[in-house]
Amino acid sequence: MNHRMNVIRKTAAAVSAAALAALVAAPTAQAAPGARTLYAAPDGHGTTCTVARPCSPEGARDRARTETGRDIRILLKGGTYHLDAPLRLGAEDSGADGHTVTWTAAPGARPILSGGRVISGWTQNADGTWTADAPAGVTPRQLFVDGRRAVRARGEACAASVCDATKTGMSGAKATGIADWQRPTDAAAVIRVRWRNYHCRIAGVSGDLLTFDQPCWTNSASGTNRTGPAWDTTTVDSTRYSGVAFFENAPELLDQPGEFVWNSEARTVTYLPRKGENMNRAQALTPHTEQLLVIDGAHDVVVSGIGFAYAAYRRPDTEEGYAGMQAGLTLTGATGPVDHAGRFYTKPSAAVTVRGGLHISIENARFSHLGGAGAILEAGTKDSSLTRSTFTDLSSGAVYVGDTEPKPDASLAGERNTIAYNTITRSGVEYTDSVGIWAGYEAELTVDHNSIDHLPYSGISVGWGWNQPEAQQSVLRDNKVTGNRITNVMEVAQQQHDGGAIYTQGAQPGTVLSGNYINRSAFGNTERDGNGIYLDEQSSHITVEHNVITRIGYKWVSNWADYGIQNTARANWTDTAAPALAGTGSVMTDNRTGLDRLPAEALAVAARAGAHGGPVEQLRTDLARTGTATQSSTEGTAGAGLALDADTNTDTRTLSEAGAWWQVDLGGTKHIRQVEIWNNSSTTTADFDVITEDGTVHVSGKALRPTVLDLDSRTRTVKIVVPGTGRVSLSQVLIHP
Repeated sequence: MNHRMNVIRKTAAAVSAAALAALVAAPTAQAAPGARTLYAAPDGHGTTCTVARPCSPEGARDRARTETGRDIRILLKGGTYHLDAPLRLGAEDSGADGHTVTWTAAPGARPILSGGRVISGWTQNADGTWTADAPAGVTPRQLFVDGRRAVRARGEACAASVCDATKTGMSGAKATGIADWQRPTDAAAVIRVRWRNYHCRIAGVSGDLLTFDQPCWTNSASGTNRTGPAWDTTTVDSTRYSGVAFFENAPELLDQPGEFVWNSEARTVTYLPRKGENMNRAQALTPHTEQLLVIDGAHDVVVSGIGFAYAAYRRPDTEEGYAGMQAGLTLTGATGPVDHAGRFYTKPSAAVTVRGGLHISIENARFSHLGGAGAILEAGTKDSSLTRSTFTDLSSGAVYVGDTEPKPDASLAGERNTIAYNTITRSGVEYTDSVGIWAGYEAELTVDHNSIDHLPYSGISVGWGWNQPEAQQSVLRDNKVTGNRITNVMEVAQQQHDGGAIYTQGAQPGTVLSGNYINRSAFGNTERDGNGIYLDEQSSHITVEHNVITRIGYKWVSNWADYGIQNTARANWTDTAAPALAGTGSVMTDNRTGLDRLPAEALAVAARAGAHGGPVEQLRTDLARTGTATQSSTEGTAGAGLALDADTNTDTRTLSEAGAWWQVDLGGTKHIRQVEIWNNSSTTTADFDVITEDGTVHVSGKALRPTVLDLDSRTRTVKIVVPGTGRVSLSQVLIHP
């Protein structure tokens, strides 16, 4: 030490004070060892874990536990890792003393953790179908042929007048032909009621009556007192039930290319190939392993560049079935606590689950071909992130964050998590009530610059509790939903209603929804439904600002409940108008509404939104806006001009009469190329003619929100006529050059 101090004194004149202090301390410091790199491969084994002799993932995990005092990198070589059970990482697999354990793809590699099982040995049948035995222990609920999802054989819809649902079962076995099916107990009813989705397997047939597995049917019907009195209006035996969307998984229904059926008695899969498919050459996979990666109680772990595919979700194939409550969460169990705030609903199974994680980062991951959800961050996960990942072709939702307990213990509270720069397409393929990104009772959550496209229900949902007291006082606060691109959600064909591109529940002080681009939510619906931003139920203390919201089937912003208070919508751009926000202290200010062209500032905001930015659908000039409307008669105060006011929430109606009509005079002959007709939901216009000065186009069925007609016409007037006796009921008519 004396010698070293002499050296320091001699050089002090040339060394700064900070450098001198570091030099004094140097003798007692130890250089940190470099990162330890371990290797894993699909065919790896042993404990060496070198590039030449890689381990299995489990072997690399166990080897990493012996390393201390350094960062650890586990490099996965390319290929498919077939898992019979999930890879589990616990507290002992954490980064220690400021270090990180990173699981990542080796340079240039694309590793995939897969829960799939191959179905092979196909034999062609005389009717063009192919049949194969399922591997032992495998129950194929989904089938993917050369990476393309097949469809469980399904039939047509059955109206409530035939398939009348009660608390105990359903009529219609004879009219549907189910009474004569070979194996009706392999089949299931799929029912959609508003925002809910139900999948219950048939338990028995007696005459014209069908019964269903329990507790699936009881949990789908009213009377359990576990869903809450208000929600009983959307059960299978409610007044809102309109029938079965379809029955599925019966050989009698196998009639379309790309469909398959599972025979539980013979343990076979029968498939009708699409054009060009040959089952002697095709690869057929079914999800089997339910979870692929479980991180439980770990901290300082990074998962990067890994794919997750063919994970299963088994509960819907049990007697539990799928009794959907909202957003992909279900009611399970034959009994349970009475609770009206959704505390005890069950999330779907996911390919990746993080429980109680701290500083967990999942990045550049690929989630595809899943029988359930993509990823779940729950049970007190904090300061963790899921970023720059892709989610494609998922049966359930893509991402679930947090839980349903409004006031959890501090250790179980979800805080400061980030879901950002992800791309989500075609999630909710099977369970159409699920959402792209769901968050329960979270604080300081960031949902930023995600791209979400082609979803059956809501895009992003934050908050829980509906109108129950729990939603008024919870841990929800300071959440940020910013810069997201949400397009083509609330898809009409999937018949899920009462949602929005961005959906919220509960009082959330400090929460901001900003800079999002929302386009085509519930576009083309047949009723007033599907919002842009939906501040539902107790949603309170939320700011909605600087969003671009266009082509929406209902309201660009909705806050209908007077017990949702002190919300603010300001400086947004939209092509329609909406009623004032309900609730004490809620305000709308400086919003640019009723636009038929987006200004440059709005275009810039929309173009930046999403994981990679993207194109923006510019609005089209509306020639009708300055026209003069007349109609054959007027019901009440519903004047003809209400169809020209850029507000799809105000309506014009004629009396029910012979030859009822509505017309707009454009003030001069114009060249028109497109007409949009937006219906009135309470008295929908149907089977009508659109007449210009050089032609007539007939529209069969109900007008949509909107019905879009492409024309090439020169005309001064556009007239909508209902032949025979009826009424014209419209909320908006737009005419584009």
